[in-house]
Amino acid sequence: MHPLFLLLLCLLLALSAWAVLVFNRLVRLRNQVRTAWADIDVQLLRRHDLVPQLVAAVQAYAGHEQALLEAATALRAQALAGPGRPRLAEVEAALEQAIGRLFALREAYPELKASGNFAQLQRDLVDVEEHLQYARRFYNGAVRDYNDATQRVPDLLVARAAGFAPEDFFEAGDAQRAPVRVRLP
Repeated sequence: MHPLFLLLLCLLLALSAWAVLVFNRLVRLRNQVRTAWADIDVQLLRRHDLVPQLVAAVQAYAGHEQALLEAATALRAQALAGPGRPRLAEVEAALEQAIGRLFALREAYPELKASGNFAQLQRDLVDVEEHLQYARRFYNGAVRDYNDATQRVPDLLVARAAGFAPEDFFEAGDAQRAPVRVRLP
């Protein structure tokens, strides 16, 4: 065999091996993003399951807060409708605010504050929120790693040829980015 032919064959084999390794790494990173999203989805479903119980508990003591109760219920329905990741982040941020307003009612209604059921719901939601924050951080880290891998040269050649598209981060809503306002007496 001709040495130039052997050199080209070795180069082609090395290039093929590199492309396979890059492709497999991209598949692993994409699957990590999907797994991380599934973790977020589980926590969101846990939150969504608690909202009707919270609304019912508040309604028992503060039924005339109808607008707030309806808003929380409507936001839960929107979130369950699966509006897509970018829109879902906005809906979830609004739902989080509505839940916060429901919990704020406990100060105005001492019977609600004393309710054991309400207190347990509050503990459960705090637990869900902590898990959700962890899942969001993990997901966004996985997206960062995946997007970096699909945009780096020379790996992006394999990524584009194989159809690996960038993923969106699960970003906080505008309300969560706003600075906290403190009212002074």
